[in-house]
Amino acid sequence: MLRGLRQQSRLTIEELAEASGVSVRAIGDIERGRSRVPQRRTVAALADGLGLGDAEREALLVAGRTGRPTRAVAVAGTVVPPRSVGDFTGREAELARLREAAQVAGTGEGASVTVVSGPPGCGKTTLAVKAAANLGEEFPGGCFMVDLHGVDGPVDPGQAVLKLLKALGVSERRLAQEDAQGHAGLLRALLGERRCLVVLDNARDESQVRPLLPTGGRSLVLVTSRRPLTGLEDVDRLTLSEMTQTEAVQLLRRILGAQRADAEAEAVARVAELCGHLPLALRVAANWLTVRSGWSIDNLVRRLADEERRLGALTAGDVRVEAAFELSYRQLTPQAARMLRLLSLVPGPDMTAAYGAVLIATDFFEGEDVMEELMEAGLLQATFTGRYQLHDLLRLFARTRLSQEEESGEREAAEERLRTWLLETAVVAGSWLGPANDAQPSRGQGLVPLDTAEQARAWLESEAPAWFAVLRGAAARGEHTRVAETAEALMAFAVLCAFWGHWTEVYHLSSQAAAALDDPRLQALHLNMYSWALANEYRAQDAIARADEALEHARRAEDVSLQAKALYYASWPHGQLGEDQKRFDKLRAAVDLFEAAGDHEGWTFAMLSYRTCLRELGRAEESLALHDRIIAFLDAPDCRLTGHAADLARATAIGGLGRDYAALGRWREAADRYRSDLLQYQQMGIRYMEAHVLMDLGQVLVELGETEEARSCLRRALAFGDAADSGNLKIAQNLLESLPAE
Repeated sequence: MLRGLRQQSRLTIEELAEASGVSVRAIGDIERGRSRVPQRRTVAALADGLGLGDAEREALLVAGRTGRPTRAVAVAGTVVPPRSVGDFTGREAELARLREAAQVAGTGEGASVTVVSGPPGCGKTTLAVKAAANLGEEFPGGCFMVDLHGVDGPVDPGQAVLKLLKALGVSERRLAQEDAQGHAGLLRALLGERRCLVVLDNARDESQVRPLLPTGGRSLVLVTSRRPLTGLEDVDRLTLSEMTQTEAVQLLRRILGAQRADAEAEAVARVAELCGHLPLALRVAANWLTVRSGWSIDNLVRRLADEERRLGALTAGDVRVEAAFELSYRQLTPQAARMLRLLSLVPGPDMTAAYGAVLIATDFFEGEDVMEELMEAGLLQATFTGRYQLHDLLRLFARTRLSQEEESGEREAAEERLRTWLLETAVVAGSWLGPANDAQPSRGQGLVPLDTAEQARAWLESEAPAWFAVLRGAAARGEHTRVAETAEALMAFAVLCAFWGHWTEVYHLSSQAAAALDDPRLQALHLNMYSWALANEYRAQDAIARADEALEHARRAEDVSLQAKALYYASWPHGQLGEDQKRFDKLRAAVDLFEAAGDHEGWTFAMLSYRTCLRELGRAEESLALHDRIIAFLDAPDCRLTGHAADLARATAIGGLGRDYAALGRWREAADRYRSDLLQYQQMGIRYMEAHVLMDLGQVLVELGETEEARSCLRRALAFGDAADSGNLKIAQNLLESLPAE
C-alpha cells in the first residue's frame, strides 16, 4: 500500500524520507515487507509526508496496525480473490481484452468498469479470477473480490460497500460517522485515489452494483453477471459463451491427464460435444471421471448420450449443472419461465422472436419483450445475425421443466400452434416464388413480413431447419394433405435452391403422402419432383423409374401437362446415362404435349432443354436457330410466363446461346453471352447457376488465351462449394489444375 501511495504521489523513497522524517532504510523495509508492523507514529509521519486525505490516511494506519497484506491467497467469502484454477484453459482473446481494459484504466482516461456476462456455467467467475491473478502486480492498491450472490440471496449493496471499505482499511470509527450515501462516496473516493482491481462477482442487476463503481481514477472494476446489465453507462462489455471444441477437449485433457485422455481421444471429443462445450459441465464431467479412475471415458459418453439422464449425470459432489440453471430460472417472471419451457419445442438450432410469440400465443412485440427478458437473464443468447439461441443443456433443462410444469394439453396446443405456423408460412412464402407471385396480397401484418418474393425466399432459407423438421413430423403422424400441400408450394423454391441437400427426402415424403391420399394427379406431381431431386444427386436409374411412375399416374388422371413433365424430368437422367436418343425422344414428346396442353412455362423449359440436347448431339446450328423463336415467345404480349419463371427462362436462353457459340468455336461471342448471363443469375440469386456459368466462362477464356481471368472465374465457381452441382465443380477443379502455374 505504501509503495502504491508513494508512486501515486510521484515521490522517490528519498523524497518521501525527506518529507516525512522517516529514514530511507525504514521506508524500504516497509515497502519490501520486511517491516510488517511499523510503529503508529512512523505510519502517521509517512501519511503526513504523502499529504494523504482522511480516508487514505485511515486506511494506511489500519494496514500498519494489522500488518495485513493487500493481496493474499483467499479464503472463500473474503474480499480477496481466490486463487486461480491451475487448469485454466483457453479464453486468450478475453484475457487480452481484460488486460487492455486494465491498461486503459491505468491512464485514467477510459472506462474503468468491464461487465463480463454470459449464461450460467460459461466460466465468468473463473475468467475474472484468472484476470485478477494475471494483473495483480499492476494494481499496487490491492485486488479485492465480493460475491454479490445475485442469483441466490443477493447481497445488499450497502453491505457490499462496507465490506470493500473495511478491506481497504477504513476504521469502524470512520464508518460510523457516515450514512449509506457517505459510505458509497468514500468508496468512490478511495477507488479514485488508488489503483485497485475489484471483482464484483455474480451481480443480480444494475442497482446492486452502481454504489460500488468508481466515477474516475485508475482502478478497474470487473463485474460478472448472467445479465448484460445494459442499464449501466460508460462501461466496457465482454460477453462469454461456450468454449470451442478445441478448447473444451484441451480442458478435459488437462483435468484428466494427457495419458488417460489420449488413450480415448474420440470419447473425450464426444464428452466435449455432449457437454455443449460449457465450462461448468466440462469440469463436472472431468471431475466425475477423476474420482472414478477405473472407469472408461466411453462409459461416461454412454451416460451423457441419454438426453433424459444427461443433466442428472452432470453432477460431481455438491456441484450440479442443473442447479446453476435452476437459480436463473427461479428469477424469471411466470410468462418468461413458460416461454423458456416452450422454446424447448423449437426444432431448429436457433429462432426469431416470432417463434416465442407463436408458442405463448401473443403478438410479435410482446414475444420479443419476453425473449429479451430471457436474454437478460442469461438463458438465451443473441447471435450476430439477430437470432436467438438456446444452449443444448439449457434446452434439456427447459424440456424437463416442460414435462414437469406444463399441462399436457397446453404443451400439445403450443406445439401444434408452432407446427401450423411454420408450415402455413412456408406455403405462403413458397407461393410468392411461383408463376403467380405478382397476384399475392400483402402479408406484412403477420409475425413475419412476406410482402415480396425476396422476403419470402429469405424466410424459407433461414427457417429451413425448422419447417423441414416439422414436415418430417407431419409425415410421421400421417398428415398426408398437409405434407402434400406444403411440398407442392415449395416447388419453385426448390428450383432456386436445387442443391440444398434435402429435396430428395421432401419429395419422397410428399410422394408417399400422395399415394396414401390415392390421388393420381398428386402422385404424378410429387413423383415428378422426386425424380428431379434424384437426378440432382446423379441417381439416374431411380430418377427415371420415378418419372415413369409419374407418367402412369398422369395418364390415369388424364392430365396432359403432368404427362409432359414426366417425360421432361426423365430426359435429364437419360442424358446422365449417355442415352442421348432416349433423351431426345422424350424431350421432343414433352414439347409436343406441353404445346397441346397450353402449358407455356412447361413448353419454354422443355424447348430450352431440347436445344441443349441438339447441341450435345452435334447439332449446334439447329439449337442456335431455335433461340430467336424462344425469345420471341417470351417477348410476345400474350405470353403467360411472367415473374421469376420468365426471368429464369430468359437467363437459361442466354446461357444456351453462349453454349451454342462455344460449340461452334465462336469464343468471343460465347464469353459475352456468359458475362450477361452471369449478371442475370446474380440478380436472381440462383447460386448454383452462377457457379455453372462461371465454369463455362472459364472454359471459354482458356480458349481465348486469357488465362488469369479464366483462373479467377474457376476459383469463384469452386468457392460456391455445396451450393453448386458437384459435377460442375469437378470440371472446374480439373480445368484449374490444367492451367499453367502462376
